[in-house]
Amino acid sequence: MKLKDIEIFVVAPPFPGWGGRYWIFPKLTTDDGITGYGECYASTVGPKAMRAVIEDVFERHMQGENPENIEMMFRRAYSSGFTQRPDPTVMGAFAGLEIACWDILGKARGRPVWALLGGRMNDRIRSYTYLYPEPGKENADFWVSPDAAAEAAVRFMNLGFTAVKFDPAGPYTIRGGHEPALSDISRSVAFCKAIREAVGDRVDLLFGTHGQFTTPGAIRLGRELEPYNPLWYEEPIPPDNLLEFAEVAKSVRVPLATGERLTTKAEFGTLLRAGGVKILQPALGRVGGIWEAKKIAAIAEIFNAEMAPHLYAGPVEWAANIHLSASIPNLLIAETIETGGAFHQKLIRKSIRWEDGYILPPETPGLGIDFDEDVARAHPYTGTALHLQMQEAPCDYRHGNRFEGGAPSTPT
Repeated sequence: MKLKDIEIFVVAPPFPGWGGRYWIFPKLTTDDGITGYGECYASTVGPKAMRAVIEDVFERHMQGENPENIEMMFRRAYSSGFTQRPDPTVMGAFAGLEIACWDILGKARGRPVWALLGGRMNDRIRSYTYLYPEPGKENADFWVSPDAAAEAAVRFMNLGFTAVKFDPAGPYTIRGGHEPALSDISRSVAFCKAIREAVGDRVDLLFGTHGQFTTPGAIRLGRELEPYNPLWYEEPIPPDNLLEFAEVAKSVRVPLATGERLTTKAEFGTLLRAGGVKILQPALGRVGGIWEAKKIAAIAEIFNAEMAPHLYAGPVEWAANIHLSASIPNLLIAETIETGGAFHQKLIRKSIRWEDGYILPPETPGLGIDFDEDVARAHPYTGTALHLQMQEAPCDYRHGNRFEGGAPSTPT
């Protein structure tokens, strides 16, 4: 069995676009006709350029290879061009291709991917969702309203969720860490207070920031969140200074989480050795794939750290997250888009089950998804923007800031 052909789908989810502007799915086919699907969560270049990167990584390092030889193919890609260091673009391309290899291997053996990763450790996977507005009620004010957030938290709690995430602390900008505006701190406290009062002790609060702050700024905000006992304080500082997380952790009594923008065990290893972060959030379509994430989980065990796979992408990365989560002992929780996402589920013909706050690992071979190529082709992305984009304007200390949850508030 050898890897033979590649086809790439660049899919635009319809409004409201939860999960990003587009999703990139490589489809691999072997010389004996087995197909596998992956997903690349890499947004440093546009989809046209990313398509070329994915094709190059496949043709240069994987085409003609046995899909079993994941370690060898990883080393080729990781070392390409005399690098041997984390590269989010190349690793994002490889990750999607690697996930497709696992889909092929599971189908070839008639077993779900989790069975090839050491077997099933978790029969059910606790899940959380971002706080999204109800369908038909999307508007910009939702993202800055504590009352609307509290109502959404109750709605998701009633569906079965035991954890919800929100990030009211202002913009994320290209300028690196900044001091939070006092108005952003006040709004963050108001969100925590309103949500905690609405859900009581039935739901954990997950506070996100997208790496916006300087170390002192992260400490200032984090201390104000302590009375509401969040489960985590996510990415309080930018991901390019892994040593500073320990400084934040020394001064804030809320567990720190990070990882969606990191790639490979090299970066996660540095983070764990530095101390401060005990909740790791790899995005499997960026980190290097399922096998690399499995290694990170094993390293994390030694540091008494837990895994919480991140998802702001499409359903194939979600499926990969689920198989990893099913196989590891140090799973904390896994992200979903609502209860699976309406368009996410449409794209995989509702082949993943979410039930009362938990995801049920698939029992069918491979990733256990039924990818609908007709739906993918009917929703092509034809734009030039990136999956997510940071604003150039700095934090506004006079007029306030707002962040619209990674998607526009009105149809475009």
